[in-house]
Amino acid sequence: MPALTLTIDGRLVSSRAGETILQVIRENGIDLPTLCYLEGLTARGGCRLCMVEVAGREKPQAACVTPAEEGMVVTTDSERLQRYRRQIVELLLAERNHICSVCVVNGHCELQSLAARFGIDHVRYPYLSPRLPLDASHRRFGMDHGRCVLCARCVRACDEVEGAHTLDLQGRGVRSRIVIDLNE
Repeated sequence: MPALTLTIDGRLVSSRAGETILQVIRENGIDLPTLCYLEGLTARGGCRLCMVEVAGREKPQAACVTPAEEGMVVTTDSERLQRYRRQIVELLLAERNHICSVCVVNGHCELQSLAARFGIDHVRYPYLSPRLPLDASHRRFGMDHGRCVLCARCVRACDEVEGAHTLDLQGRGVRSRIVIDLNE
């Protein structure tokens, strides 16, 4: 495959054809936040935290699903991107029951780490906190729908790694949740 040359944050870097901007960024040691991306799974571009600015394109692009191109000029950190990322994390915190002090993964949580990274100590949006069930009916795992950020990594891992495709997303907006076996 031919090599590509692009500029990321003012630095010339090379890439292989077929790589995404996120892959190139990570290969070059640049830290870019993600929630829905997990190496080894199909990229989804759902969380929008990996947004980057590409010269010549009006709207920010999700780095995990945007192919790297020859001559591309990419900015990974700007005031605009920082505002977007902060807003995304605040909206995720407001959408479900993310009260860190009573959470079993307090201190080991990607969402909590992102909030700290972006200096979020309060949320400017009204909390929705829908009453969602804690599903402990399965022998091997439990699902706390109130804390799920709907990244769909579990859905993709179940499908692409296990080959079972027994998990899926159901609903829209605040009523969305992960379901098992078609919610039967």
